[in-house]
Amino acid sequence: MDLPKLAIAALGGTVSMQAGNVGEGVIPTVSGETLLASVPELTLLAEVTIETLGLLPSASLDFEFLLSVLSWANFQIKQGASGVVIIQGTDTLEETATFFDYLWEHDEPLVLTGAMRSASQAGADGPANLLDACRVALAESSRQRGVQVVMSGQIHSANAVRKTDSLAVQAFSSPGTGPAGLLLEDRVRYLRPPPLRSVLPLPIQTTHRIALLEASLSADSLLLESILGLGYDGLVIAGFGAGHVSGNWAEGIEIIAREIPVIIATRTGSGSTAHSTYGFKGGEIDLTRRGAVMAGFLCPRKARILLWLLVGCQRQNELASLLSQD
Repeated sequence: MDLPKLAIAALGGTVSMQAGNVGEGVIPTVSGETLLASVPELTLLAEVTIETLGLLPSASLDFEFLLSVLSWANFQIKQGASGVVIIQGTDTLEETATFFDYLWEHDEPLVLTGAMRSASQAGADGPANLLDACRVALAESSRQRGVQVVMSGQIHSANAVRKTDSLAVQAFSSPGTGPAGLLLEDRVRYLRPPPLRSVLPLPIQTTHRIALLEASLSADSLLLESILGLGYDGLVIAGFGAGHVSGNWAEGIEIIAREIPVIIATRTGSGSTAHSTYGFKGGEIDLTRRGAVMAGFLCPRKARILLWLLVGCQRQNELASLLSQD
């Protein structure tokens, strides 16, 4: 029986890290091919193609590099791959997943994974996560689900997943919704049907910039007032509570929103922004009247990615309608 084709890209991250000398910090050195050799079971599941596209900590990834990775993944599907797996660092895993999900137009799954323990640590979780991610990418039930993150035996949808612990092995969760599925006795089990997705065209420009600011107690407005002068093309604010800012920030946002799109998200880590509850100056009703758009359940970091993509394909006028779906 012919095995399905599976494509894997390694970008670096903790899963690829080890220390050169005792007492030194770990750095990315382990290639994708070496990682694959640590999971011999994969040869029984699929005909695997693996490429090392980078050896970077995920904090050093950028949008243009991710577009090149996306191009690679699209080519693998055209070559007959049943699914694609990307291995990367966990620091920006939730953001990368969201970036790809807005652009992934295929029924075939794109699955991201990584590790919380380095390749040289006792109990390294990278091989198990890679094997799980490959099982998810090969499962027929994973089709039409867009981009997913697989970590610690759980499957998370790109739009919901967040890194909620800095160092724990069980670092990823989906606040408010829970995981989309689980791996149970090596079987892929989904807990709900595929979600509705909005796929965007590739950006036609990549030099634009989107700022992200966080509201905090007694914060001055100097950075906020500098946004337009610095040449930013959009602004996301991680607001208090259900999407609120101080009164003086509200005045600055009104001026900015006349020129560029402004999104207000919540900094809390879970839950949605409000729409029609708070009427004080700096509340969501006031901010909406001043021209800002509320992010709903989309977290500030993911809202920034959405806005960057929309501005890049000149569809920022669709921002409010897309956010109303989240």
